[in-house]
Amino acid sequence: MSETTSQVRIVVGVDGSNASVNALKEGARLAAELGGTMEAVAVWELPTKHASYAALGIGSFEEGANKVLSDALFQAFGEEVPASVSARLIQGPAAASLASISEGARMLVVGRRGHGGLMGLLLGSVSAAVVNQAPVPVLVVQ
Repeated sequence: MSETTSQVRIVVGVDGSNASVNALKEGARLAAELGGTMEAVAVWELPTKHASYAALGIGSFEEGANKVLSDALFQAFGEEVPASVSARLIQGPAAASLASISEGARMLVVGRRGHGGLMGLLLGSVSAAVVNQAPVPVLVVQ
């Protein structure tokens, strides 16, 4: 089945870093130019020693990822997120999850460098891995 203009989908990986906010802006611009849609995706996973985080009182990683996604959309677009933009949370390893969700998309857009440490659980610095794993072209944004 060939892709038509109305079926163009751009996927953007979001971790809340400045680079991922820039990726949101670029993804939305490309989607608008192509007459398509953009899907902002935040990926999260439970750390290996989840019980240790729970003992420290660190709450839901899914809620944290949702807040990061919401905040990044606000930073990129303000109060008026374009109607062509949707948001989605995915649990799993960042690079593999982004590669999987980009299947059938026109392009995957990611920031050049993400957050390390705790924020790295959401997307982290996975741009090199995504370039190797994604089944679609990948645009890496500063």
